[in-house]
Amino acid sequence: MGVLNELDLTKQIEEKSTYRKKLEQLQLDLLHLQPRLRQTKRSLILVFEGPDAAGKGGVIKRTLERLDPRAVRVYSIVKPTAQEYAHHYLRRFWIKLPNYGEIAVFDRSWYGRVLVERVEGFAARAEWKRAYEEINHFEKTLADDGAILLKFYLHITKDEQLARFKKRAADPYKRWKINAEDWRNREKWHQHNEAAEEMFAKCGPARAPWILVEGNYKWHARLKVLRAVVKRLEKEIGKI
Repeated sequence: MGVLNELDLTKQIEEKSTYRKKLEQLQLDLLHLQPRLRQTKRSLILVFEGPDAAGKGGVIKRTLERLDPRAVRVYSIVKPTAQEYAHHYLRRFWIKLPNYGEIAVFDRSWYGRVLVERVEGFAARAEWKRAYEEINHFEKTLADDGAILLKFYLHITKDEQLARFKKRAADPYKRWKINAEDWRNREKWHQHNEAAEEMFAKCGPARAPWILVEGNYKWHARLKVLRAVVKRLEKEIGKI
């Protein structure tokens, strides 16, 4: 049994009006906090991991859609290029870190080394084993420099993932979201969960703990993430 199995994936928001009201208030709170962040020598880094179709894109959209886009960057992390393969894996993330006062969002991240690269064999055992310590040092460096780091892992059931896959495949406007690799990854569902559990244990220090998000119901997931971001910013730079 791991922490993923302990999540209550039935959590949801019943009424759309309730969801909309809470969403708008949290978005407004975050919008008011953004200029305060820009006045500091600090930055905000949001990391999102989780299974395919867990709702990361939707959460990111709702979190950022009311902010000043000039001070926000979103990076969708895919397979490294040939040039990126020629460097240490963390280099491509170093160069994407936000300026002081700005926000960077990573839709998948440096944790790929201990997740998909581990499971699919893209990284040798010795490489992903030592990555836990490398990542902890990397994040400590960011924290020591004032970066505010929040790491979210959105989780769904395997059945919910299948339902979302089928819905995407049937929708001509969303078919681009699904490919053969997504279907293939389902065959290693348990291996991906095992890798995530070890990641939580080895890369979740007090300065940057993992926030696990119940993702079967998207409204709940979006509000939980936004609430966590607002609360952390208020703690770090002061309430509005």
